[in-house]
Amino acid sequence: MRSLLHAVVLAFCFLGSSYAGAIPTRDCAYNVKESIDIPHGWVKHSAAPADHRIVLKIGLPQPNFHVLEKHLYEVSDPDHERYGQHLSKEEVEELVTPHPESLDLVNEWLSGFGITEDELLRSPAKDWITIKVPVSMAEKMLDTKYHVFQHTASGDYLVRTTSYSLPSNLHDHVDVIQPTTLFGRFQKEKSSIFDVVSVKNTIVQASKSEPAISLSSGVTVDPSCNQTITITCLQQLYNAVGFTPSAKGNTIGITGYLAQIANFQDLQTFFSEQVPAAVNSSFKFVTINGGPNNQSLAEAGDEADLDVEFAFGISHPIPGTFFSTGGSPPFIPDDNTPTDTNEPYTTWLDFILAQPSPPLTISTSYGDDEQTVPKSFAQRVCAGFAQLGARGVTLTFSSGDGGVGDGDPDPATQTCFTNDGKNATKFIPGFPASCPFVTAVGGTNHIPETAVSRFFSGGGFSNYFARPAYQDKVVTEYLAKSLPKGRYAGLFNPNGRAIPDVAAQGDFFRVIIGGEAFLIGGTSASSPTFAGFVALLNDVRLNAKLPPLGFLNPFIYSKGFNGLNDITVGNNAGCGTPGFNTSVGWDPVTGFGTPNFGKLRQLVLTP
Repeated sequence: MRSLLHAVVLAFCFLGSSYAGAIPTRDCAYNVKESIDIPHGWVKHSAAPADHRIVLKIGLPQPNFHVLEKHLYEVSDPDHERYGQHLSKEEVEELVTPHPESLDLVNEWLSGFGITEDELLRSPAKDWITIKVPVSMAEKMLDTKYHVFQHTASGDYLVRTTSYSLPSNLHDHVDVIQPTTLFGRFQKEKSSIFDVVSVKNTIVQASKSEPAISLSSGVTVDPSCNQTITITCLQQLYNAVGFTPSAKGNTIGITGYLAQIANFQDLQTFFSEQVPAAVNSSFKFVTINGGPNNQSLAEAGDEADLDVEFAFGISHPIPGTFFSTGGSPPFIPDDNTPTDTNEPYTTWLDFILAQPSPPLTISTSYGDDEQTVPKSFAQRVCAGFAQLGARGVTLTFSSGDGGVGDGDPDPATQTCFTNDGKNATKFIPGFPASCPFVTAVGGTNHIPETAVSRFFSGGGFSNYFARPAYQDKVVTEYLAKSLPKGRYAGLFNPNGRAIPDVAAQGDFFRVIIGGEAFLIGGTSASSPTFAGFVALLNDVRLNAKLPPLGFLNPFIYSKGFNGLNDITVGNNAGCGTPGFNTSVGWDPVTGFGTPNFGKLRQLVLTP
């Protein structure tokens, strides 16, 4: 009789919880939830220490996300009657709240391991649960075995598994659990920064002998800008000379990770050189999860200083915020005090979604190869970006510096192989730039502008996300008219979300780091630059008593492209190929091009 009852319980488990009612998860058999091959470039090193602490993030399904997505596109489409009618924090949270059954079943599963409510951290919408447990507990919960894996090229270590399981009746009630199969190398060189070159502490002066460069956009630019990019260069090039923001309620933010600290003193030195009117102004420094704020010049971060100096220099006096998000360095096998090695990216996303008034424009210069981020996890992170967009926040991301390759800007050392165990040659798109709910920013250089040539503007097509409707017309045209038939067949997904959307200068930026002047290149510079001009456009709208731009792409693809400088020279080499070419109109190298603020400020006011 007992065996018959047990068989009935298992049958209910396999049928799904909607039929199983109160069948406890402990009585349900475990089935594999997610499994991968060991990714290319990684080898198994050793068993993970039993006492190593892991911060498990459990993503519960968002049954009404499709409704949120519908709202997002309506409020972001300049041709829709609801344009600009962004949702409140509470309205967004209501749309992504899991079904009560999912909450109950996951709670019952966790309590079965002695995990109490006070040990859980829940997101405001209850769609994420965060717990910190030792490896030994995680292995029991997920019926798996964690190992230390080594990245052969860099020597970095991660504690991960290649497969985990859940009780059968939980499979429909849990989208993803990480860190399990996430092998992304979230570290400094995986930001989009390319080069840092020390220069003399004398700024290149405007030329008195060479004539100004006149561009087809109707602006003139000093020829010194071909050697060194400054705030003045960008204002000239992008037609914003003389514009000073004045609207109240406008804000801009920069994300920082991996102990990258934005230095207040460096910003003052930068302002004294390039934006004298901004001297003695500063920014808000927000620490998340123990993010550092050591203001010693020796601790100043190249990426962080680049981002705040140019984003806040362009947008001054719009209030700026720098988010310093803490995260442990890669795991060290011989460390006697093992610590959490979870990547910090979603820690920031959790924090910002919980804020009642996040910055209206936020730039991020960090990314990774899309294939190193499990699809289930990438989709949930992308869904978080959609929530911010629905609330009126514009998100810009660097598209990367490896062209169509794996993010390594040196074509000689790129490895363009798939992580599916087949080691097939493929173009490698970047994430989060490949998320269709963010604006991906490619790189240009020189004046007149071309696709950046000292490294290569990241671009291509996602393997995870389908091409969004707002891209259909222009991407189809590019593939039909600008890419010779059959070229790169099998190397990219022509039906995927295409990147980038736009571009901006990305080389020879004069930055103050640790009290010294450097020249920096990379789409790390392009994203905060473009974000700075978006903040100016928000000022235009707010002064006209209009809501902020929010999710930018529907505007860009429907009318905003008319306010962008089309880049038609250059390509983005990688994976042993020339990559894609620029073209008239949109292309997967520079998108629609770089901003012409004078034109865009009119377009954002046009019904």
